[in-house]
Parts: sequence; structure tokens; C-alpha cells
Amino acid sequence: MAKGKGKKQNSGSAGQNRKKTDDFLAQNKHKEGIYETSSGLQYKIIKQTSGQRPDSDSQVKVHQRAMLLGGKILDDTYKDATPLEFCLNDTIAGYAEGLQMMSVGSRYKFYIPPELGWGKKGSGGRIGPNALTIFDVALLEIVD
Repeated sequence: MAKGKGKKQNSGSAGQNRKKTDDFLAQNKHKEGIYETSSGLQYKIIKQTSGQRPDSDSQVKVHQRAMLLGGKILDDTYKDATPLEFCLNDTIAGYAEGLQMMSVGSRYKFYIPPELGWGKKGSGGRIGPNALTIFDVALLEIVD
């Protein structure tokens, strides 16, 4: 999902979201198969392939299911059967970081803390302040 600035949120308060996010991430990192980067991005490898990986300037094509911690779906290109194409430097930091770990054909699940996502402001009423976002991502192609 692209970076965005939006109006005031109705998706939970900053304090409530921060606590839910912190509690979830603290428990999640101890689950089997969950890894955490030095930046705080947590991820799970669903399918690993070898091959070309994107860099920060790459244009990629992905399938993704983006959701909030409570399970609210923000976007689901798997369901729509329409892959999303974007440049890594046009997306949130956690998503770009995670995609650069993947090779074409891989599928990961990212747990993106607000510091690597939409932060204290959230995004346009859909993503509240300090909200954790979860992405189930399949890297289909590096376009450039």
C-alpha cells in the first residue's frame, strides 16, 4: 500500500492501539516461525524461493492481503485476482524492508509496527493511529 496522509481516524485511539500493538508483538515474536529484524519488523516465511530480490528502487508486482490487528481487511488482491504494482520507495518502510528480503515466487507474512507503517497519524480513517498492519504478500515479479 502506498504512503498516504489522511484525515482524522475513527479506527481506535492512539493509546489503545499502541497497547494492543505492543502486547501483540511481544507475544508474536515468541511464536514458532516468527522472525524479527533489528528495525522491529516481524515476519513469517510461508514459501521461500531462491532467485532475484528487489532493492529499494525496484518496481514490483505482488499479491497481498492487508489487514489490521482485529482482522479487518484493508485490501485483498488474492480475492480480486488483480496484482498490485508499485515502487518500493513509494511504500511504507516496513513493507519495503520486508519485500527486499524476499525473492520472486516467495510468500511472507509481515507484522508491521506503526513506526514502520503509518505511525501516530494513521491513514485516512482506515488505519488508526499507532495501528499494527499485517500483510500476507506473494512477490510475483520485479518489473524493472
